[in-house]
Amino acid sequence: MDLGCHLPTQGPLATREALLTFAREADTRGLASLWVSDHVIFPRTATGNYPGGRFPHPPDKPYLEAVIALTAAAAVTTRARIGASVFILGHRHPVVMAKMLTSIDALSNGRLICGVGVGWWKEELEILGAPFHKRGRHADECLKAFKALWTQDNPSFEGEFFRFRDVGFAPKPVQQPHPPLWVGGDSAGAFRRVVTLGDGWHATSKTPAQFGEAAQRLGRAAEAAGRSFDTIELSLRFGLTDELLAKGPQAVIDTLAAYARVGCRHIVLEFRRDDLARMLEILGLVTSTVQPALAAA
Repeated sequence: MDLGCHLPTQGPLATREALLTFAREADTRGLASLWVSDHVIFPRTATGNYPGGRFPHPPDKPYLEAVIALTAAAAVTTRARIGASVFILGHRHPVVMAKMLTSIDALSNGRLICGVGVGWWKEELEILGAPFHKRGRHADECLKAFKALWTQDNPSFEGEFFRFRDVGFAPKPVQQPHPPLWVGGDSAGAFRRVVTLGDGWHATSKTPAQFGEAAQRLGRAAEAAGRSFDTIELSLRFGLTDELLAKGPQAVIDTLAAYARVGCRHIVLEFRRDDLARMLEILGLVTSTVQPALAAA
C-alpha cells in the first residue's frame, strides 16, 4: 500500500513557508504522494451534502488555490507523486484546465495524479459558471475534452457544453497516454464515470467495511461495462485524527491495514493542523513507523 498526505494549504499555514517546507520534508522522508483539495471560493450558504459531513472551513478562512499550490509543490520536490483530492471539474474551463494539468505534469517530470470529481456545493459551482443540476454530464465532457487535447495530434471535440476544433495543443503530458484520472464519488453515475473514463477510484469518508462494499459495487459496474476491475486503481482519503493518534502507532497501522485487506492500494492521509511543527511531527510518525510497518505486512 502506498501512503500519501495532504499538504498544508489552509488557515494559518496557507503560506509559502509552510507549504514548501512540508512538501520538501515529505518528499525527502519518502512519502509516496502529496495532495491538495479544490475550492476557489466559499459562499456563505451551502446547499448540498458535504461528503465528510459538516464542511469544516468558515467562509473567510485562507485557502490556497489548488492548481497553484500543486505547481509550487511540484517545483520543490523530485520523487513523490502529486495529486488532487479532488479537482472539481466545474471550477475551470476544460481547455484551460487541460493546459494547467499538462503543464504540471511537465514541470513535475510526469508525477501528476489527476483526482477529479463533480462537486457538491451548488452555490460555488454556479458562481463559477457550472450547471449544478447537469454537473454529471458537464464533468463527463470535461474528461473527454482533456483526453482529446492530451492525446490527439489535431484535437477536436463537439459536445453539449464544450466544443473546439482546428487547434494545436502542446506540450502533451509526460505520462502517456495521459496522467491517471482517479474519479471521486460512489454514486451510480460516479462509478459509471470511473469504469468508462477513469483510471482509478478515489473514495472519501469510508470505514474499511464501507470501502469494501463500495468496491464490490464498483466491480459489478466494471463487469457490466466490459472493463477489467484489475485495471482500476483503488484509493482512499483518510482523516488521521488526534483521537486515533492518541491510541498509538499500532492503532494507526491496524486501521490502515484493514483498508489494504479490502483492496485499497493508495491512502491519502489527511492530517492538516494549524501548527506546522505538529504536522511535521505526525509526518515523522507516518514515515518512520507506520509506512514501514505497512510495507512489511
